Amino acid sequence: MTDLVLREDRQGAAILTLNRPDKLNSLNVELFQDLDAHVRAIAGQTDTVGLVVLKGAGRCFSAGHDLSDIATGEKLPAPHYQASVIERLADLPQPVITAVHSHCYTGALELALAGDIIFASENAKFGDTHAKWALTPVWGLSQRLPRRVGTYKAREMMMTCATFSGRQAEAMGLANICLPDAEFETGLAALTAQILANSWFSHRANKRLVRETDGLPLAAGLAHEVYRGEGVGPDMAARIAAFTNKTAKVS
Repeated sequence: MTDLVLREDRQGAAILTLNRPDKLNSLNVELFQDLDAHVRAIAGQTDTVGLVVLKGAGRCFSAGHDLSDIATGEKLPAPHYQASVIERLADLPQPVITAVHSHCYTGALELALAGDIIFASENAKFGDTHAKWALTPVWGLSQRLPRRVGTYKAREMMMTCATFSGRQAEAMGLANICLPDAEFETGLAALTAQILANSWFSHRANKRLVRETDGLPLAAGLAHEVYRGEGVGPDMAARIAAFTNKTAKVS
């Protein structure tokens, strides 16, 4: 593993940072290999990692797929490698926040869409430019983007190659939250703490339920929730006891 993706563990959160700031964090094979190694490790660390944050170092989240890699012919360790890494990130048992500031184009957008929550700054710039380069998505954009913003808004983004600000992304449902640039880091820390304060068991169980029932008819989804949900977590009694004791003291 190199230092193209950095990991910092902070109070139950694993912070992954794309670390090619001199290249605007453009996505090459080596960076994906680093990301893959971190994601595989985090998947088995549910006792110590309750949340994952993916962000970019320096001026932006990521300018997208490294076009010089495409031009020279990428040597992939396995077929469809980048798509598989993004899928592993999306399928982590822990919640995933993708924190986007400034550039988030095309391949970077495909990566950001792996997050359960997209957290954006006002200066964020989202765009799909596959059509500008005579390319088509192979990292999941054609499936995840319509599920976020609706099929016709996704078609607009794909056909125009237009750029959308953080506020526009929030309005269309692409970003869950958008904050002023000066509040981006403190807001991200507050969101992280808010999620981590709730049951990690519930986060994993709820994420699995939503993922497994995506696209099912309502009746099938309801049955799945009842019969294949994970039920009560090991921390339920302690959480209720703490709440009861707190309310008893207040009264």
